[in-house]
Amino acid sequence: MRVLLLGADGFIGRRVADRLLAEEGPQVTVLGRGDSADIRFDLAAGSPGALARFLDAVAPQVVINCAGATYGTSRNLIRSNTLAVATVCEAIRRSREPARLVHVGSAAEYGPAQPGGPIPESAEPRPVGPYGVSKLAGTELVLNSGLDALVLRVFDVVGPGAPTASLFGRLAEGLRRALEQDENQVRMPDLSGYRDFVDVRDVARAIQAAAVSAATGVINIGSGHAVRARDAAHLLVRASGFEGTVSEDARQVVLPAQQAGAEGLRAVEARTVAEPVQWRQADVRTARDRLGWRTQVPLEESLADVWLETACRV
Repeated sequence: MRVLLLGADGFIGRRVADRLLAEEGPQVTVLGRGDSADIRFDLAAGSPGALARFLDAVAPQVVINCAGATYGTSRNLIRSNTLAVATVCEAIRRSREPARLVHVGSAAEYGPAQPGGPIPESAEPRPVGPYGVSKLAGTELVLNSGLDALVLRVFDVVGPGAPTASLFGRLAEGLRRALEQDENQVRMPDLSGYRDFVDVRDVARAIQAAAVSAATGVINIGSGHAVRARDAAHLLVRASGFEGTVSEDARQVVLPAQQAGAEGLRAVEARTVAEPVQWRQADVRTARDRLGWRTQVPLEESLADVWLETACRV
């Protein structure tokens, strides 16, 4: 299977690349802006015609789109998460042998949900903020492209490689600093919300399964369980051996891992708008039925790996 991977430098994309390259079957070509890419191309600025010529040269059977912006102005988010997706869809349509498209969406597209129950794919999207709006617009472009396409709405991704500005990336760095400097307190934002945490390695498996499936439309990718962020944070604290306290400041907000890849701690700490979504839980029955996929990495193991990576970082 010939695969063209977009966004291989991101949190999720790196794991997808590792998984595909570890297999004997897939022939993987990476397209992106970085020096490590096989094909240098800026999806937000390049033309569909130019991208179509690259597609004709590579002749992929599947295009996996993990690319997108997670921080910046509304204009930048729209360019990277909406305009770039339009370019990908149009380029595939123009190519000689249109490939299957697997696009990574976000649970942020759903927006606020009724507490106490899972969110099905049929739920009406009501995103809040430019990130969720731009991701939903990208999803709509994919669904209305006429292509053989599938959107995976990924919930709150955790695991090794989590960006420093994400919830657990920030907590792990704070714990490391506290242990090194013999401090007894780590400050965090409000941790009262419930999230559906899913390990990045499980997400990579879902994307791989989607690439070889015949499924189309939208499929949720999550654990199927809502966990209070405070309880999940305690798992990471326990893994670190920290015996101090974690204090919460409701004026701060930390972005989900998908939204924090390019944002530094200083920028996150400067934000004072509280997270408007207090409940996130995926209905994962479709992923099980149509992809044969379910999570394998428990949250405790995922967070222990976050700490191990942070503690060993030089």
